[in-house]
This record gives sequence, structure tokens and C-alpha cells, in this order.
Amino acid sequence: MSSLLHITNGDSFTERLQQLNLKGDIITWREMLCEGKTLTTVGSESFWKTRFEFLNKNYKVSKSWFIEKTLKEYRSLCNHKQQDQIVLWFEYDLFCQVNMLAVISWLLSNRKYAEISLVCSGREGASNKMYGLNELSDEQLRELYAQRTVLNQDDKEYADYVWQLYCSNNPMRLENLMDFEDYQFDYLGDAIKTHLKRFPSIANGLNEMENNILGQAAHKKHVSKSKFLGSLLQNQGNLGFGDSQYERALNRLKPLFTGFDPVRLSRKGKEILEGKTSYYSCIQDNDVYLGGALKYNFLYNTDSNRILKL
Repeated sequence: MSSLLHITNGDSFTERLQQLNLKGDIITWREMLCEGKTLTTVGSESFWKTRFEFLNKNYKVSKSWFIEKTLKEYRSLCNHKQQDQIVLWFEYDLFCQVNMLAVISWLLSNRKYAEISLVCSGREGASNKMYGLNELSDEQLRELYAQRTVLNQDDKEYADYVWQLYCSNNPMRLENLMDFEDYQFDYLGDAIKTHLKRFPSIANGLNEMENNILGQAAHKKHVSKSKFLGSLLQNQGNLGFGDSQYERALNRLKPLFTGFDPVRLSRKGKEILEGKTSYYSCIQDNDVYLGGALKYNFLYNTDSNRILKL
């Protein structure tokens, strides 16, 4: 077994990393902790039970699939005990940054003496475009790897602290974090801001992602649902979500559309987008969690960029 271990953000990048032929074993972190309830105790029985219940209910993930894909890979991580160097491969977006926090929290408890380093894609050169790992050339990936950031003890403890806050029942504690620049996480501050905007807005009861969906439906003509989904994925800011998450969001918002072939908003959908009325009472669900907080127990004030507790 190599003394080097790579932990990647997903299967597609694991395949890419294998082609680079870098030294070390590779483990894939197969989770989407940005959605559904999370517990601070990453890897515990209650943690995985909570995650399976969410994925089974909302994404129809079967127990056999969850064991085969997620738990088996996690157990493989547990069995890699000898590595004294662990390299994390994650991206700038919310999806990746939340997973990264959880992995660092687990490593802090379970691999105390390993050197942990981070390869994180995002800004490349002078361009404002943000890049995922798979969008980079082999040469760029090798360069990022050569320049990887070795996390010090303060960095690891800070990541663990942010993870504890993410899993707490009060997102206002995350809102008060102001010291991201003191640690070696270039994209974490923006990811947390994006997370807070996932709480429903005071204006119309929809969050930033849901308002973006209505806005794109209102301002661009989409001839089919698949074209619409493609456009949403291309113009989602730094959420980092996939098809299945947008399909689920469209299902929540279905009453605000007259149809999806072509895509058309209903009159009510237009009124809600314009802030003439609120959709809060219709979309409210007492079992939807963002991290450790109930989504509909809080409102986001888009004028002050602050969270309010109901």
C-alpha cells in the first residue's frame, strides 16, 4: 500500500486522476452533504443512517446501492490507515466545499498525524471563469498538484469548526464568520454565502436557486425541459449541482409552470418572480434540512444579506 492517498470529489474525476498516473491509492468521496440533514459525527452509524434516509426518500437510492457505492468506499477509506500523506481533490463550488469540510473533519479525528494537502480548482489565470477539475488539462492538473496547499493544524481545526456550524440548527452562526481569509481555503467564504442564500427569501418565499429557475424561464425561451435543465446547469453560479438536484427543484416549483415543452411560467409564477405575492406557505415543508437547520425556520433578507429566524 502506498504511503500516499488521494481522496477525490467524485467518480468522473477519479477516472481522470487514474489516467494521470500519480503515485498513491485513490478513494472517491461519494456523498452530497450540501443537501439533506447532516450530523457533525462524520462516519458514525447515526450519520450514515441519517444520510441514507434522506437519499432514499428524496432520490430513491436503494439500500444495496448505498452500501455498494457509498459505504464500501467509506470502509475502504477506514482501511487505509498507513498513509502519512493525504491529498484532497475538490472544487470551488458549494457541493464540493461542504463535502471537503466533512472529509477534513473526519481526518482530523481519525488521521491525526497525516499530512493533509488540498488541490482545489477554481480561478485559472486572469479569466473570471471558474473551472471544475475535469475542465482542466492534464498539464494544469499536474501543476495544481505540484502547488497543492499543505493544511496546517489551524486550517484543519477551522474546517472542522465550520463543519460543526454547518451542522448546527442555527445558520446565523455561519453568517457571523468573517475570518475566512486567515485560513488556506480560497473558495470557502463564497460557498458559505451561497449556502445562506438557499434559505427562503423574505420577498417571495423562494431561495436564490428557485428564483433563478423562474427568472431563466421568464427571460429565455426554452423549447423543452431538457434544454431548460441544460441552461440551468450552465448558469447556476457556484452551487455545483447536477441534473437530479435541478429535477427535484423543478418538481417543487411545478405548480408555477403551465408546461415544460415548451417551458412557460404560469401567471402565478410571474407574480411570485416579481415579488407581488409569496409562495412561502405553498412550498413550506417542515422536514427539509440544509445542514443541521430546518430550511423553513429561517428567512433570507436580500436587502441586508442577513438571515432571520422565524
